[in-house]
Amino acid sequence: MNWPNWCIRMYLRSSIVLSYGGGILFVGLCMIAGVSLGSISIPVSVSSDILWRALWNVKMPERIPESDIAIVLNIRLPRVILAALVGAALAAAGAAFQGLLKNPLADPYTLGVSSGSALGAVVVLYAGVSLPVLGSFTLPVISIITGFLTLFFILAFVRWIEKTLRTETIILAGIIVSSFLGSFLSLIIALTGEELRQIISWLLGSVSMRGFEYAGLMLPFFIIGLILLMGNRRELNALVFGEETAKTLGVNTGKRSLLILTGASLLTGSAVAVSGTIGFVGLVVPHLVRLLAGPDHRLLLPLSVFTGAGFLVLTDLGARTIIAPSELPIGVITAMLGAPVFGILLYHQRRLQRKG
Repeated sequence: MNWPNWCIRMYLRSSIVLSYGGGILFVGLCMIAGVSLGSISIPVSVSSDILWRALWNVKMPERIPESDIAIVLNIRLPRVILAALVGAALAAAGAAFQGLLKNPLADPYTLGVSSGSALGAVVVLYAGVSLPVLGSFTLPVISIITGFLTLFFILAFVRWIEKTLRTETIILAGIIVSSFLGSFLSLIIALTGEELRQIISWLLGSVSMRGFEYAGLMLPFFIIGLILLMGNRRELNALVFGEETAKTLGVNTGKRSLLILTGASLLTGSAVAVSGTIGFVGLVVPHLVRLLAGPDHRLLLPLSVFTGAGFLVLTDLGARTIIAPSELPIGVITAMLGAPVFGILLYHQRRLQRKG
């Protein structure tokens, strides 16, 4: 038996188990805090009892007020679940983009997918479109579709320029398309009348009053996107060292890059579709996790999922309690927290590089 290799494998497996356990515990505690705290606080013991009984379909005792049950199950739980899904999706997509593009400044908005999703949603709000079959789900479905059309256009544009999907070209194409779509967003906002407040509110990001339906709409795309990323963690580790190195290790760089891009874009498009544009989650969270867990995507990706989920649940809690009973847009809170944190991280990283 090769003892050194066996010890390394056992260490990695134990690290993964501990990371998953710690991540699940962190998300669980954040979700309990999310359903317990707010403009009307409910004791943690009461909210936990409500969730436990609802999970196993056990009758609620008379000592728990009906108002507390309604607040926990009908108002707070849906937005907490949606916030966790959105945060997990953006953080996982950010980790994948940073690894694939070998760029620490990359995030889910680098490729312009979010701009495409945002443009589709704004057009629906501006024109008042409501498709017969989709009804109230017209906005998120159109948003997801336009996000994917944006990705396919970018990839086709890159293929037209060169045969290989080089990361530098993908980044430049994403910046070009994002700027182009952003100009249309600005044009629609300039032409908007009564819909302006609704459009601005959506662009600032929120998980308020979305209900379980939006979480259910996002869930299939979230699962597929996450499976694509988790299934390519080893290949992503190889791609970090460059396409030539990955090829020598037997990685089909074109196919794997496309799968990773598709998975990350699925997560980004579905998150933007149900919550609007929420920045800095996919930029800062993977950086923090990388500092704690290292660059190995076998640990980095799942930890980013858990950390992103808990982070956005806590951010949403802050958004609805800072100026209660009014709410702040969650995108404003993430920007206020994310920009200084990322600035500090960037400063320390450059300082360490100069010392090295």
